[in-house]
Amino acid sequence: MPRLILFNKPFGVLSQFTDASTSTSPARTLSEFIDLPGVYPAGRLDKDSEGLLLLTDDGALQNRIASPKHKLPKTYLVQLEGTITRDALARLRAGVTLKDGPTRPARARRIEAPAWLWPRTPPVRFRKTVPDTWAEITITEGRNRQIRRMTAAVGHPTLRLIRWQVGEWTLKGIETGTWREVTPG
Repeated sequence: MPRLILFNKPFGVLSQFTDASTSTSPARTLSEFIDLPGVYPAGRLDKDSEGLLLLTDDGALQNRIASPKHKLPKTYLVQLEGTITRDALARLRAGVTLKDGPTRPARARRIEAPAWLWPRTPPVRFRKTVPDTWAEITITEGRNRQIRRMTAAVGHPTLRLIRWQVGEWTLKGIETGTWREVTPG
């Protein structure tokens, strides 16, 4: 039976088990949180993003989760700079053109700031003169830094990015920095 781990990746942690950088201050990695031999990330979350990262020991399951050809939906909670407009949401829903081509249409809606959300360390920079807005955005592809590039393209840079759901799996009940094993569906 394949193993499937749902991990709530904190901000500043690399989506890998070792830091191959030449930096004198190595980055935090998955090995700080997960001590299970043989499991590997199915997809990635960049260092500046938080939330759901799936890990498995099964290559076929890893491919089903991570490969864009399967179009597995990924839902993000996004704190945006400025007050997002209906026009900006409509542009996200239609798909936006990035330097590497047009994106698939996304599901996008404005939401209230999640009351249950854990604090981020370090906190997002607060500016009295610039409001922020939360949105829920679901995509079915996974280009490098795609949500950040899409929101910037519609005039609302991303301040905080949390992946909430991948396919049927969510972060519900998983505290930041912790994981839970589930039966693959």
